[in-house]
Amino acid sequence: MNDSVLASSASTSPRLTGLAYLPRWLGGVSCYIAFGLGGLLSSLTILPLLRFWPGTTEQRISRVQKTVHHMFRGFVQMLSWAGVIKVTPVNLERLSLAKGKVVIVNHPTLVDVVVLISLMPNAGCIVKQGLWRNPFMRGVVACAGYIPNRGAELLLKDCKRVLDSGTNLIIFPEGTRTVLGTKINPFARGAANIALRTKTDLLPVVLRTDSPGLTKQEAWYQIPRRTIGMHVEVGDPLLHIRYDAQEGGDAKMARQLTRDLEDYYKKELN
Repeated sequence: MNDSVLASSASTSPRLTGLAYLPRWLGGVSCYIAFGLGGLLSSLTILPLLRFWPGTTEQRISRVQKTVHHMFRGFVQMLSWAGVIKVTPVNLERLSLAKGKVVIVNHPTLVDVVVLISLMPNAGCIVKQGLWRNPFMRGVVACAGYIPNRGAELLLKDCKRVLDSGTNLIIFPEGTRTVLGTKINPFARGAANIALRTKTDLLPVVLRTDSPGLTKQEAWYQIPRRTIGMHVEVGDPLLHIRYDAQEGGDAKMARQLTRDLEDYYKKELN
């Protein structure tokens, strides 16, 4: 995606000020409230029912993941209706056809994981421990079979189980949202270690935004005054075997893969 396309997108999205901003703010905050209440209610009703409906463990988790996919898709449509974001996927078929891939994504905004799961019916992710204590989201992450971020060996075991079942695993190598004014944060080696030690191919996804908003420096209720155009660009798969074939131990290969991934995103986002 070249800069002229993003510039054109930005130019069609005016920056709201004064009373013109009030409907945008009310709409955006209402979306978040609906999302939180929907997560709580679904955790108490439909998700446990789907999780324990007859079938294999994989079938039950798959049902919940597809339901969460549709819920998140609805939330993204609400945000779009409110003028908060506008999502444009590129090469979406690569996401819809992916199975058992480590999906690597940069992390510019608060809603990145929601957008990704809204585009993928069979997606899982590693969830920080705080969400397991969040009453609005605890039931969702537990029923969907998402992976708690715990000790390294247990984490790798959980990741291999999820990937072997055909579920894609979304990972943000930056660890947290990109610092405003920079292309990406330095990548951690966790994603590379998971891909290499589970012998899984990677699928890079580049998120481009044409205006700042929903960043780590802002509270959730600071609704952007300009609609954020988000382009979701799915790249070519990266084969793990390229790094298995190299000489050296797991640590050396993980460092090399992490450097290559970081260079790839710097180049794509330049």
